[in-house]
Amino acid sequence: MCGIAGIMTRDGREAAPAALSALAGALAHRGPDGQGRYAMDGVHLVHTRLSIIDLAHGAQPLVSDDGVALIANAEIYNDLALRRSLAAHFKTHSDCESALQLYRRDGIGFAGGLRGMYAIAIHDPAARRLVLARDPFGIKPLYYAETPAGFCFASEAQALIAAGLVAPVVNASARNEVLGTQFSAGAETPFAGILRVLPGETLVIEGGKITERRRIPAVSPVAVVPRDDDAAVAAFGTVWEDSVLAHQRSDVPFGMFLSGGIDSCSVLAAMAKASGKQVLAFTAAFPGTAAHDERAAARAAAMAVGAIHVEVDVGAADFWAALPAIAEAVDDPVADYAIVPTYLLAKQATRDVKVVLTGEGGDELFAGYGRYRAAVRRLFPKRPWRRPLFAFDGLRAPLHDWRRSIAAAEHDTALRGFTGLSAVQAVDIACWLPDDLLTKLDRCLMAHGLEGRVPFLDPAVAAFAFSLPDRQRVRGHGKWIVRRWLSENFRAANAFLPKRGFTVPVGEWIAAEGRRLAPLVSRAPGVAELCHAEAVERLFAGLAPGGKGGHSAWMLLFYALWHRRHILGLRPAGDVFATLSTK
Repeated sequence: MCGIAGIMTRDGREAAPAALSALAGALAHRGPDGQGRYAMDGVHLVHTRLSIIDLAHGAQPLVSDDGVALIANAEIYNDLALRRSLAAHFKTHSDCESALQLYRRDGIGFAGGLRGMYAIAIHDPAARRLVLARDPFGIKPLYYAETPAGFCFASEAQALIAAGLVAPVVNASARNEVLGTQFSAGAETPFAGILRVLPGETLVIEGGKITERRRIPAVSPVAVVPRDDDAAVAAFGTVWEDSVLAHQRSDVPFGMFLSGGIDSCSVLAAMAKASGKQVLAFTAAFPGTAAHDERAAARAAAMAVGAIHVEVDVGAADFWAALPAIAEAVDDPVADYAIVPTYLLAKQATRDVKVVLTGEGGDELFAGYGRYRAAVRRLFPKRPWRRPLFAFDGLRAPLHDWRRSIAAAEHDTALRGFTGLSAVQAVDIACWLPDDLLTKLDRCLMAHGLEGRVPFLDPAVAAFAFSLPDRQRVRGHGKWIVRRWLSENFRAANAFLPKRGFTVPVGEWIAAEGRRLAPLVSRAPGVAELCHAEAVERLFAGLAPGGKGGHSAWMLLFYALWHRRHILGLRPAGDVFATLSTK
């Protein structure tokens, strides 16, 4: 994985060297192994490299014999197959070079031939165009802005601000989505003027302006493929094991994140079977709290395959010390409390590996959440999203537009022909998955120069999942087909235990320091703009472990830290208390 950025000026002039250096500096954590630059005809590309494949010769930009240049934040899992099919002269063993050669053959439709996770930028000087492409699930991020001087893009929104290309101004509508659902979805970000390249989208930029858009969907309505249960389980095993094998291609050490649940145990079982090597697994735990302790289940699963198991204890002291740095890393704000263990697991894992496999996407593709069981029974909740601040009565004004992107995704899935269970899943895949779960994973891992891979989010796995009838997705439990395969291939996982949601005891930790936090959070500029100070102080001072208000307090604390860093431009000054006390 890497960091990519670039500028295309409208008049063909050279971009300011200071802006290019700032882009590279702001993305250095994503690519600590090297930097590359490219400049031609007013197009500038910047690349920071995390070396995973072809360590010696895979530096970017990659430039073809006819002058087409590519930079990428990508892993292309069908690279070897593409190399066999493309009549091209390959200069390296980098998997990204197959994307370059595919563009030379197929033009701007090249992304349709890729299997992998990617954010790619290509400059085609002969066609006088810049092309950006992002993978259909949105595993890898890509942001852009259109300014009077031209077009600019980067792997992280904060890089565009650090380079002085966009001012740090809050987009209130997207901000309200974050406060209402813990993330914002769609093209708009909480930064005014900075947009997301949508999952599966390809943009063509000419003369510093977008001239064409294309999009590849992550999932599509498909006809149900009738199979008896045994045949369906066998078919899942084939497609799943192939995906996990492809996701283990690497020239550097790799491991996995193991929670002990269905998804991560499925990854563990397939990794152990596919590689023949001892798996290195990392598990987070919260000793001494009311949160469910997953260590015993994860430890038993690891022992069953002879994996090396690393347990990372996360306590209140870790939470207070790390949270300002976490808010700094999550520039596209995701107030999902799982950012805390994810960040700390990544910090530990990067000591031993450069790649980890994770289970993100299993619930969305194979119907693991309770709302999917409700959909099968046709009991559709009106608002199937948490609303952390709606229980808080101290807002200066209502949160308008907080659900607009989700509503737009619901409308789109209906237009595309999704119905019933598949429609609910498709909305999650369009919103919740890329803009919460995958953003969290990307920022928390890349803050430590660690690559995350998600084998559930593979085109073949997704196509198989959506070809299943409802009864092979949900039958008493969600993810029935995955559970059945796991029960036959990895009994240590206890595949048919009820789903237990992953919890982090942030409410417990915040309640213990509520009175100390109350004045600090209430006076934080981002919070003071939105909330009445006395109401914020009452909320924090009145918190009790396990009581009401924990989600609201978490949201306000996270937003205070995020706003301070990314809007006001103030770096963390130590732990939470020192940071919020410093002006």
